[in-house]
Amino acid sequence: MHLLHLFFDNAKENGSGEMRFAKDVSRIEKWSLLPSGEKGRELLRLAAAAFGGRNLFPKCLLALRNLQGDPERPLHIEFIIAVHPHNGTRPDQAHLSGSGVHMDGSGEIRRLSPVESHRLPAGLPTHRAKIGPGGSSYFFLGYGPLQCRHDKTDDFDYNDPLFRLSRFHSLFIADAPLTDPAAFLARVHKRAVGFGRRAPLHLLERLARLFKEHLAIDTDGWMKKECDFGWHWEALDSWQRNAALPALDAARHLHHGFQTSLRPLDTPTLILFDRPDRLYRGGLFPRWVRLMDALFPKTQFIATVADEARPDFPETDFLQLPLPTAPPKAVPAKAQKGAILLLDGDGVLPNVALMKLSRHFKEQGKKVVLARHEAFLPGVEAAYASFIFNRPVTQARLGRLRHYYGDAFSAGGSGIDLSLRLPCEIESLPADYTLYPGLEDRAIGFLTRGCPFRCPFCVVPTKEGGTRQVADLDDLLPPGVRKLILLDDNILAHPRAGDFLEEMALRNLSVNFCQTLDLRLLDHEKARLIKRVHCTNILFTRAAYHFSLNDSRNLDEVAEKYRHFGFTSKDNVEFVCMYGFDTTLAQDVERFRFLRSLPGAYVFMQQYQPVPGGPQADHADFLDERADDLIDQLVRICFTQNMKSMEKYYRWVSKRYAQTFGRIHEALVDTIFKYNKRQERGRYLAALARRWG
Repeated sequence: MHLLHLFFDNAKENGSGEMRFAKDVSRIEKWSLLPSGEKGRELLRLAAAAFGGRNLFPKCLLALRNLQGDPERPLHIEFIIAVHPHNGTRPDQAHLSGSGVHMDGSGEIRRLSPVESHRLPAGLPTHRAKIGPGGSSYFFLGYGPLQCRHDKTDDFDYNDPLFRLSRFHSLFIADAPLTDPAAFLARVHKRAVGFGRRAPLHLLERLARLFKEHLAIDTDGWMKKECDFGWHWEALDSWQRNAALPALDAARHLHHGFQTSLRPLDTPTLILFDRPDRLYRGGLFPRWVRLMDALFPKTQFIATVADEARPDFPETDFLQLPLPTAPPKAVPAKAQKGAILLLDGDGVLPNVALMKLSRHFKEQGKKVVLARHEAFLPGVEAAYASFIFNRPVTQARLGRLRHYYGDAFSAGGSGIDLSLRLPCEIESLPADYTLYPGLEDRAIGFLTRGCPFRCPFCVVPTKEGGTRQVADLDDLLPPGVRKLILLDDNILAHPRAGDFLEEMALRNLSVNFCQTLDLRLLDHEKARLIKRVHCTNILFTRAAYHFSLNDSRNLDEVAEKYRHFGFTSKDNVEFVCMYGFDTTLAQDVERFRFLRSLPGAYVFMQQYQPVPGGPQADHADFLDERADDLIDQLVRICFTQNMKSMEKYYRWVSKRYAQTFGRIHEALVDTIFKYNKRQERGRYLAALARRWG
């Protein structure tokens, strides 16, 4: 993000006023110099307070209260920023946003509501950032005039839920520590040179090149396989360490703040500096500015600088402000009048029921509009929503939709009522594929519905009854389409299952059996037919088979059926494993160990979701006195694929463990954050502690 405009009222040193940082609509000063002294320092702190909020400054409350002028009047701060996307999809665009904070006489800080933002332009979107212990919704860095390095090597364990506050603590606290530079460089080196990862490699190469160019640091050994960064750091002159420390700290936070970016140092962001000229006197100061300028090419710097240091300040370029993306234009009520709104409440796959409704209304000459989750469109004739799951968010959405549309709103789906059905004349219609253009050359639908088994967790026996045929392949496949997402509950339970599979093979179809195939119903002949069908994943990008294993019963039979396929380690065989219903941890571990023994098999963990009238989950016996040993076994069972779904299961187990025993299983938490989102570890530990606190 970049800061374009800062408004303040009742500040202690600056009173009421504003600061403009944008030069014009297309560019912003890369370095904005503020006056030294208390007024300039307060401007930096006002910006940090606006982005951070009270709950993010547990150590800085006194400094925050010192920002307030008249203690009987509130301190009011508003700002306008350019928010840049960080996923790399459209790096050339951003959007403008505004927000602010309000601090009353008691020191209570809250985020401004849109109606309280008096200084922001009309129509400017407001960023509703949350103030809480998790960290700021805005990414920025701040550095005070005194800087001391962290003297511990555990700087990267992230056990502190508020570690992200260290990004700007030194603006408020003189002895706030910065990153241990040697430890950071050693970690980056390990990932760059040891593991060959691209983002750390780009980072280390840039640091080595620019430190050598601007600070005369000998970095020739940094890219070698063995490098003692502790020795290298201590061998530097004091002025080199002083100049390198904030650069490495900023690089560390950008590297860990934007972990999916290949070049995180190129992320548009904001860094606040209080009197860097005090640390880098004489000719070193312009060299340090040029280093920071080159190291962070898209960063906006706002710094307080003494008058006597300004003549030495080098000329710097402007940052080009990307053209703001226009907000989606609202469809005028007149254009929506008489339209039918279809709402896909929570599905991942295209909703076949909505596709049939779309066909029905279009044949009547109606205009049909599809939306995800919820939408509030004036002028529509009726709104129909479909929900698969019954979650708290489902009930909240239903309440808002019913309040808005009144009698013109209808809802159905497994998450609402298992007895609701489309009228026969609509159910018999072909699906409208234009409703989901993302399907492209894929078809979707049911050949059969129902299942003969009555598994207690499953809605199919109640909703659909026994297995029956509801369509044939000609009904499902538009002309020329040979890719089919099959939604059947249990196709192998139908007496004509072999005929269906034979026809798929003869037509040379690629089929995704997304609801899995029932291994209990397999024999050698059906396995042979399935191998003839091009079984694939949901995206049709690779061959894949889908089965399920919801408990640990009859594993010998499952292994025997599995052998019919002759799978090897080169195959992709996904087993959907439900958890959170009635299995114990011991049974889950038994399932995982069994699947790990099958060639080509891996797991996809799926949490049980109760439906209206369905059984509730039973977790009473999930953990017993063997829990610690079983979790130690659990984290040693690794699959080559879908470990992200296992990570979700690990989180669920760790919460059950904390609730049951009133403590944290550290090895399990270590496993959860071993590879992904390590910066979230402290927040997660704090959340676990609250579960038994």
